[in-house]
Amino acid sequence: MTPSATESRHLGIRIDRPAGEVYAYASDPSHLPEWAAGLGRSIEEIDGRWIADSPMGRVVVAFAPRNDHGVLDHDVTLPSGETVHNPVRVIADGPGCEVVFTLRRRPGVSAEEFERDAAAVSADLATLKHLMEER
Repeated sequence: MTPSATESRHLGIRIDRPAGEVYAYASDPSHLPEWAAGLGRSIEEIDGRWIADSPMGRVVVAFAPRNDHGVLDHDVTLPSGETVHNPVRVIADGPGCEVVFTLRRRPGVSAEEFERDAAAVSADLATLKHLMEER
């Protein structure tokens, strides 16, 4: 199957914490290394930009402005200069919430690489769940 720009997979997890609390934590870029190992083990703010040391090299991470709708979209600019847009939502569901990450398959990414990316995102979401529910 040839990858298309529109092929995507929605990966979600239920978290037994209020949506506002999960959003506040996850939208703070300084918390990324605690739960998003797929993005980077460390991050620092340099000249108003968040720079992460990722498995792909140093990347720039830019979140959507804080909002009341649970939108956690973020752009990751790779060392190559390519920018990848990552749609993420924190959706209220009673006393808890669901976090949904839309993983898009970029051109040139094999089926195996796409599966590895999906597994990494799922692992990151599971870590976020664990951290939030242990608070």
